[in-house]
Amino acid sequence: VQLQASGGGSVQPGGSLRLSCAASGVSLGDNAIGWFRQAPGREREAVACISSVDGTTYVADSVKGRFTISRDNAKNTMYLQMNSLKPEDTAVYYCTTSVYWGQGTQVTVSS
Repeated sequence: VQLQASGGGSVQPGGSLRLSCAASGVSLGDNAIGWFRQAPGREREAVACISSVDGTTYVADSVKGRFTISRDNAKNTMYLQMNSLKPEDTAVYYCTTSVYWGQGTQVTVSS
């Protein structure tokens, strides 16, 4: 099983990025999926998730209205669209199926 995250980078405040996470060996459509992040000196926190039971979406209050989680079952890939980025969004972002984790991709928001 492999989750390959990509799309991170450096962006100015107010900018946008789209993270992708391509899965192999596991079907994202059959599992709960999510994005977590970890900033230096802080614990890993959930950003957005999609339930495997009924497809409902959870989005952390800190990113609500700015971030959107989605998945393309045909491509077996999940996404995190991040708009109106803020410096406090700077972190390493991880994709997960709750059992398996990707390697993380760095997002840096700075002027």
